[in-house]
Amino acid sequence: MARSDEAAAFFHAVYSAVQEIPNGKVTSYAHIARLVGTPQRPRQVGVCLKYLPSDPSARFNHANVPWQRVINAKGVISPRSQPSGSRNQAAALQAEGVVVTTGALGELSVDLAEYGWFPRQLPSEAAEGLVPDDDDDGGTDEDGGVVGDGDD
Repeated sequence: MARSDEAAAFFHAVYSAVQEIPNGKVTSYAHIARLVGTPQRPRQVGVCLKYLPSDPSARFNHANVPWQRVINAKGVISPRSQPSGSRNQAAALQAEGVVVTTGALGELSVDLAEYGWFPRQLPSEAAEGLVPDDDDDGGTDEDGGVVGDGDD
């Protein structure tokens, strides 16, 4: 999917960041965008995950990038173009022990206070001793939701 070096670098950064989300946890598209240094690009994070290769020979693919762990900022599994897409994501999360509930309108949700993963920086960067960028307005509120996450 990536058509330029910049796009390829962004896809690589997103897939690498998503690989760091722990089993049984979820985060938002906006939080991944923030972690990779592009807080204005949560929708592009979704595009990266949409085009994640299923080919197991690809460096990043459905088997080694836990795409199912990225949901929207409200804790809702975003609807897909195919009707079974959100149900497949919910099933993958449930297989990891994440409780997925169904709302009155049929939306599939995860309790971010219980299952949310919103570190200030990626664990790999912390291990390297890198200091997180403090000039964003993001962070988590007392309920575990991401502050400044928008409607991604």
